[in-house]
Amino acid sequence: MDNWAEKDKQNIWHPFTPLVGSADPIMITSARGIYLHTHDGRKIIDAVSSWWTNLHGHSNPHIAAAIAQQANNLEHVIFAGFTHEPAIKLSENLLTILPKNQSKIFFSDNGSTAVEVGIKMALQYWHNKGTPKKKVVAMNGAYHGDTFGSMSVGDRNIFTDPFSKHLFDVAFIDLPTKENEEIVLKHFLELIEKNDVAAFIVEPLVQAAGGMRMYSPAILDKLFSSARAHDVICIADEVFTGFGRTGKNFASNYLTYMPDIMALSKGLTGGTLPLSITTCTEKIIQEFRTDDFTKTFFHGHSYTGNPLACAVANASFELLTGLDCQDAIQRIATSHEQFRTEMSRHPAIKDARCLGTIFALEIKSDESTSYSNTIRKKIYPYFLEQGILLRPLGNVLYIVPPFVIKNDELQIIYNSIKKFLDLNI
Repeated sequence: MDNWAEKDKQNIWHPFTPLVGSADPIMITSARGIYLHTHDGRKIIDAVSSWWTNLHGHSNPHIAAAIAQQANNLEHVIFAGFTHEPAIKLSENLLTILPKNQSKIFFSDNGSTAVEVGIKMALQYWHNKGTPKKKVVAMNGAYHGDTFGSMSVGDRNIFTDPFSKHLFDVAFIDLPTKENEEIVLKHFLELIEKNDVAAFIVEPLVQAAGGMRMYSPAILDKLFSSARAHDVICIADEVFTGFGRTGKNFASNYLTYMPDIMALSKGLTGGTLPLSITTCTEKIIQEFRTDDFTKTFFHGHSYTGNPLACAVANASFELLTGLDCQDAIQRIATSHEQFRTEMSRHPAIKDARCLGTIFALEIKSDESTSYSNTIRKKIYPYFLEQGILLRPLGNVLYIVPPFVIKNDELQIIYNSIKKFLDLNI
């Protein structure tokens, strides 16, 4: 295995990882359920669902069987001019749980491209109408991906600094909190009353990479309602919040006013294969439903609608909509809320918050709350030594577990967090 480690160091550039000063990556040889198995015989609890993707546990037999069956039938085919059963079945399945106003599904490869597609749909909608609306409004602190369009609507920070001069202009409003909701709403109204805003994009209810920052459905409803009154397209980036993470199938299910466009990925395939979708309403589709060739949505990817990924997504859908999974989501949510109540009184904690299966602790620090807060250098290695993968967002420590996690396994994580705080903070 030492030879493999050397080859990795020589050949591979890992994401979000400094090339100097970072620990060597851990060699994983297999995984099952919530556990990652290392080359040296250790078991690590995957408490972050491998970047928030894994819903049903690693090496899930139902999903593995779906891959094997599809691989022996059709692995891939061009999706322009051709179609196949797994994609059609997936579209039917998803439309049964998506908000009722969503009517059509566009396939792509990952969260960033799902957002990119949503932005392009919204902008081309106005282009096709011949209406000069081009401005986009987003939220400070947002993260929507790493492609240029998705970076443009995200927070301007260390992730985007090298590319800042190449990003398109976006108007930003602050994340609404109990203290500033009216100010944020007033600012938003000032922006959209000029009637040049094409789209408003948000991570509904939870800004994930921004620090698991949460805000209320009531204020998002007000923002969406105001946007609709001024004919602004609303885009919900549910790449993270989709598929049960917030306690409901989608964060948008907490709202009265539904988005016009939704971007989805991560949990779509249960964390098994890359796939994403962007959905939209009939209102959006109407401006593309024409024999004018120039109004075609000229967007696609080599692996759009990949049959293997679609088959896996259908298998994940079957598990997600089953009673066992729905009960597990509520069980995890209840457990998190109990732990949140306990930790909200801890002297080292600035804020404890949770929504559905998402739990976050904002640790007090002399530094500002941010991704680069140096407390992260203590958190990550400490928990790995305890056999737990908790990848912090600076001084924000969070848990986003696979839905198959048991209560006693959650308690192991909770107890380790309390021990860490007592020893290190």
